[in-house]
Amino acid sequence: MTATAASAPFRVAAVQTVTGTSLDANLARADALIAEAAAGGAALVLLPEYFCMMGRSESDKVAVREHDGDGPVQQFLADAARRHGIWLVGGTLPMWCDDPARVYNTSLAFNPRGERVARYDKIHLFGFTRGTESYDESRTILAGRTPVSFDAPCGRVAMSVCYDLRFPELYRGLAAGDGTSLILMPAAFTYTTGQAHWEILLRARAIENQCYVLAAAQGGKHENGRRTWGHSMLVDPWGEVLATLPEGEGVVGGVIDPARLAEVRQNLPALRHRVL
Repeated sequence: MTATAASAPFRVAAVQTVTGTSLDANLARADALIAEAAAGGAALVLLPEYFCMMGRSESDKVAVREHDGDGPVQQFLADAARRHGIWLVGGTLPMWCDDPARVYNTSLAFNPRGERVARYDKIHLFGFTRGTESYDESRTILAGRTPVSFDAPCGRVAMSVCYDLRFPELYRGLAAGDGTSLILMPAAFTYTTGQAHWEILLRARAIENQCYVLAAAQGGKHENGRRTWGHSMLVDPWGEVLATLPEGEGVVGGVIDPARLAEVRQNLPALRHRVL
């Protein structure tokens, strides 16, 4: 997709939740936080991974998976984007795949008219084992294959989800040509891995791609017993953390400033110096 040239500051916000097991309750809470972000002037709002469901078991999401273009979560996102007149990116929701025991973990972007402009199926699936703590997303999730970006008033926006953050080659590919203005990172980082690596990785992706990174996280102790790290934040192209929300539900954000993007890229033209 051809990047658009941003000409004016563009306010963005990340919503942080502590998602539970009730789909209806989760959507109601997300709706209130989206409204808070929009009232604060955000033109683009990012929800976290699993904003609509964190079940008591990993298979619970299979029961609420939706067909492409049809389902209550997709309708909720489209309606919220249109009602508030914002760009809205729905962290992730479970989408139908041919395997009856698995889903795609899908991020959907909607424009201010409520029209879907992009779909990204999470490519890298999290696996971690240390002592009694163990995760294997591949048991219930089918990996996507295609990197995705879309154009918004702030420029090119790169989509990604959680574990993707550890794979810099994904973002390098998306930043080809005129570069990326904003990387989106909806996530549900565990407390263990988030405490160790979350901020370091977010800042690294911003620095090496000379762009803003907006991260919306799950942040607290969930009904299913899982604890997530939180620390939703906005990072600028120099790697500076502009705003962060350590834990609990809420909204955090700031401004995507095209002048700041241009300044960083002019002072240190690393993207133009690439050889490989």
